Amino acid sequence: MNNFFKYRAYVFGVVIVLLAVFYSGFYAGKNEQSDKDKIVALSNKDSEVSAGVDFDAFWKAWQVINEKYVSTNSTTTREVTDQARVYGAIEGMVESLDDPYTIFFPPVESKSFSEGVLTVIAPLKDTPAYRAGIKSGDKIIKIDDTFTDGLSTTESIKLIKGKRGTKVKLTIGREGHDEPLIIDVVRDIINIPTIDTEVKSEVFIIRLYNFSATSPDVFREALRKFVESGKYKLIIDLRGNPGGYLEAAVDMASWFLPAGKIIVKEDFKSEEDAKLFRSHGYNIFNDQLRLAILIDGGSASASEILAGALHEHGVATLVGSQSYGKGSVQELVEITPDTSLKVTIARWLTPNGLSISSGGLTPDVEVKFDEKEFAKGVDVQLNKAIEILNQ
Repeated sequence: MNNFFKYRAYVFGVVIVLLAVFYSGFYAGKNEQSDKDKIVALSNKDSEVSAGVDFDAFWKAWQVINEKYVSTNSTTTREVTDQARVYGAIEGMVESLDDPYTIFFPPVESKSFSEGVLTVIAPLKDTPAYRAGIKSGDKIIKIDDTFTDGLSTTESIKLIKGKRGTKVKLTIGREGHDEPLIIDVVRDIINIPTIDTEVKSEVFIIRLYNFSATSPDVFREALRKFVESGKYKLIIDLRGNPGGYLEAAVDMASWFLPAGKIIVKEDFKSEEDAKLFRSHGYNIFNDQLRLAILIDGGSASASEILAGALHEHGVATLVGSQSYGKGSVQELVEITPDTSLKVTIARWLTPNGLSISSGGLTPDVEVKFDEKEFAKGVDVQLNKAIEILNQ
């Protein structure tokens, strides 16, 4: 394993000092070395401990457990080793950060990049999952008869993939449903869509499904069709778009913004490391343009970068529901040969300094998705955006 893997260019969204990193300094017992001496030994080991931090409570708890703890399960044969408690302490420290993307992987879990229940950011249009009714935010509890808890992404994909025309049974947890849902998905060849366009009620609509390497080119072609249509009202539909390449979002935003305008800031621990991504300055539209962007809980990362930039620069009105809120950069750092820490090292900030990961983007006009109306062919969110542009 390399010391770390850095994720910057690909800001996705379709799946977690160091008090106890050196076990040699973690001896607790009835020797004569003081707790404070132990902390000094720890803090001198390549880690920095903030001045004034008092570890006495930790060491006292450690010693009390050593001297007094008795398991309530009299039949258990499992002994909690000191090393297991060290890992537990690190996990607790990481959990205190309240960041779902910063995760400590002890030896077993470290073999997998991620752990826990698989969560759907957004099913891509016209894929088997989309046709079967899988929705943004769905938790995949089981794949056929196999629970996903503890499975790596690779292992899960292997279970889902199969011969075309066969079925895979997914057990789904969905918000608002007390009981799990059982959904059969018919396997098929997946052709990932990029873009669709149409004109409705004098409004030109661009539906963008991802931010791939080719997305800037097809988006430019869609904008050319918009200009040739003679329309001046435009909707960019980013609902269910889980994101993709950061550079694609920057390129697309550049069609609407003057050169040098900030599109997104990559904010690191040190301000010296901060990076600003600015408009290339294509800026082909004048003040006559009226633009609305549709977002929902499946709009993530690069979608949020594009929507946030155009909104905060006063170019676009956001319509729909709260976006997903994935705007951070993670690095996988090797702690020991068999443990690792996936840690957030940077966050994406909108031009006005809003952290995208702090709950996502809030629409100017909130419109909840109406599933029953949509089944009848009525898209209430889209209709509201059209209404706003035609006022």
